[in-house]
Amino acid sequence: MSFQWPEMLWLLGVLPLLAYAWTALQRRRAVRAAAFGRLFVDSGGAGAASSAAGVSGTAGTAGGARERWWSRLRGGPRLRQYLPPVLLGFALLAALLAAARPTAVITLPSRQQTLVLAVDVSLSMRAQDINPTRMSAAQSAVKAFVQDLPADVRVALVSFAGNAALAQPPTRNREELVAAVDRFELQRGTATGSAILLSLATLFPDQGLDLETVLFGAKGGTSPTPRAGGDKGAKAAPRAVEPVPPGSYRSGAIVLLSDGRRTTGPDPVEMARLAAERGVKVYTVGFGTAQGAEVDLGGYSMFMRFDEEALKAVAEITRAEYFHAGSEADLRKVYEGLTSKLVLERAETEVTALFCAAAALLALLSAGLSVAWFGRIA
Repeated sequence: MSFQWPEMLWLLGVLPLLAYAWTALQRRRAVRAAAFGRLFVDSGGAGAASSAAGVSGTAGTAGGARERWWSRLRGGPRLRQYLPPVLLGFALLAALLAAARPTAVITLPSRQQTLVLAVDVSLSMRAQDINPTRMSAAQSAVKAFVQDLPADVRVALVSFAGNAALAQPPTRNREELVAAVDRFELQRGTATGSAILLSLATLFPDQGLDLETVLFGAKGGTSPTPRAGGDKGAKAAPRAVEPVPPGSYRSGAIVLLSDGRRTTGPDPVEMARLAAERGVKVYTVGFGTAQGAEVDLGGYSMFMRFDEEALKAVAEITRAEYFHAGSEADLRKVYEGLTSKLVLERAETEVTALFCAAAALLALLSAGLSVAWFGRIA
């Protein structure tokens, strides 16, 4: 636990002073009670009390038993004396801690509302090192993943090979997502950076992000200069954004699955920095065996390996995680783990309200017991 206003913790020094003041007050009351008792004895009160006790006889004995039973039920004298002030002391402690605005890392339902799944559909996905093929295993796992997500989470699909395409805009309709997954077609090339950029454009459609601007625009991310007289096909300049801490965006995330090394398009690490500036986490999944696999490409056999270091760098830059799936079972486990991470998240949250509620409850309990036992709040 930490505190946003730790300087307020100096107020805790008041508690020992209050405890000392209460102890001194109790001693003063005890001295006054003893002095009053001696005055009562000296004035003959003891004889009167003895005479009254003798008259009561057996009835007094029965009444004393009932009184002791009620005393135990209501709490002994020492319990009644100390419990209310102790509860009040804990109430003050909770209130002073609340003044320092405590925070704690707790698990809460995620606020992510949109997920973008970027799936590699390059020809290397025909490799059979994962049964029956990488593509079939990936399709099965992706469909199971979207079905397990909460119904209020929107999901978009981006497929990428030599370029990236939006296979399915953000939707809550799981049947549309499954149908889009079944429509995947294998193509040449692997443009991992393009997939990240298109996924960002899907999350932030009003920022003017587009692949053409990155590939052909001027340095600094500006779009090509429109021709005189206007050009309906010209792209608008990307809107400038104020960088935020990496991983701080809580309304969406990207999950990138790739089995090959980038062969075209922008550098995925550079695109990851764009995501980090917007606070978007990019979870990456390296799909396939670490040794790679041979794939027949038009009569030529090529050995395919995925760029694990680049995928790890993308995840690290965006404060996300990298996973390796070497089999269909591994891929399913990866998506199961991602589901729990995207549905529940551990975040540092201010818990001042909990301390205020505890302080109020303890103070009310202390006051209630004091009124019940002594007829006053003291």
